[in-house]
Amino acid sequence: MPPRPVNSNASHNNEKPMFKLAIPVHHVSSAATAEEFYCDRLGFHQEFAYRIDDARSDPCYMGLTRDGVELHVSSFSGDGVYGGVFLVEDVDALHEDLVAKGIRITLKPTNQSWGNREMYVIDPDGNHIRFVQDGGG
Repeated sequence: MPPRPVNSNASHNNEKPMFKLAIPVHHVSSAATAEEFYCDRLGFHQEFAYRIDDARSDPCYMGLTRDGVELHVSSFSGDGVYGGVFLVEDVDALHEDLVAKGIRITLKPTNQSWGNREMYVIDPDGNHIRFVQDGGG
């Protein structure tokens, strides 16, 4: 079945579009092995790497890009097992909207140490979804 055309300007109730981008997140057992595979072999470039302890290679959350495509890989427990990341314009406005609709929020909008403001939910099938407002850094 061919994909349906998507109108990127479409929004419910003629509001400004909230969602900007969806990014797949893959769970990896080793950040070093993942970096070698994705960067050295597949041609991605590391845009960032977040580690709790810079002296240790894991756990690590990395952002990779190639040809305008983003991929995130994470060796943090529970990350990337299933789910995804959505970049949004205003995570607080989205939080208000989702709470009004009865969505269970697992992490309320939170300023993260890496500069983003994030909110997490779990869908009815257990998929973990992160809504991220870029911190501009």
